[in-house]
Amino acid sequence: MKWLITGASGQLGLALQEELIKKGIEFVAAKSSEVDITKPLIVNQVVDLIKPSVIINAAAWTDVDGAESNKSAAYSVNSFGPQNLAIAASNVGAQLVQISTDYVFSGEATKPWNENAVHRPKSVYGSTKSGGESFVLTTLPSTSYVVRTAWLYSADGKNFAKTMINLAINSVSEVKVVNDQLGQPTFAGDLAKQIVDLVLSGAPAGIYHGTNSGQATWFEFAQEIFKLAGTDVSRVKPVSTSEFPRPAKRPAYSVLGHEAWANTTVPTMRDWRIALADAMPAIVSAINAKE
Repeated sequence: MKWLITGASGQLGLALQEELIKKGIEFVAAKSSEVDITKPLIVNQVVDLIKPSVIINAAAWTDVDGAESNKSAAYSVNSFGPQNLAIAASNVGAQLVQISTDYVFSGEATKPWNENAVHRPKSVYGSTKSGGESFVLTTLPSTSYVVRTAWLYSADGKNFAKTMINLAINSVSEVKVVNDQLGQPTFAGDLAKQIVDLVLSGAPAGIYHGTNSGQATWFEFAQEIFKLAGTDVSRVKPVSTSEFPRPAKRPAYSVLGHEAWANTTVPTMRDWRIALADAMPAIVSAINAKE
């Protein structure tokens, strides 16, 4: 059994490698610079050569604002890339895990989004990820998983938690953070474990929501970070989304429901506060290592 990870140098790609090593699973980790998923010929050649039993597509155009002015490029990566992988997976009989996002929904809700809720993306990024989901589920209806996540963070790359931790320990100034967007901070290590456990469990194909339990606004997320860092929480000041205008519209409500996990032997992910507390030391170490 050999697995293939695309987008292997990103937060989730790196976390997946750590998880597969822990579980003793053989894998090939392909960076986006090594395997361009927008090129069907390359994708088919690589997949045919490796003949993986499982492909996890962690490659994505994640520049939400940049997608607004680069629609074609974003669609190539987020919609047609997954389609290319799905076709290649079908050719070798591999399962495919497609990573998706809360942005496929409108953000206009008052209760957690069900896995089968209607897509109404408000941004180009959301539309491209929605297209990727559709291609995968249509091409591999019985052997694919779509795992939606949100507010991902880790010690690697750039992310909100890492930025806030850096400000908490290396600054004394006030930090303004949006307090009218609600979602689920999600630790990449937890998501990686959830994905691998999902595949290994033999769970039914379909859509799953891979987010830590609980919910918070970005402001509350930042407050928890400052508290865990042992710094002055009052430095974090709440502001509205309108005070930080961005090219792409952000979902106001991104809490994802976890009902589909009841049909598996895999439990839902732990509370985001517990995950954050566990992740903090490694993130602090990563920040200090760059100083």
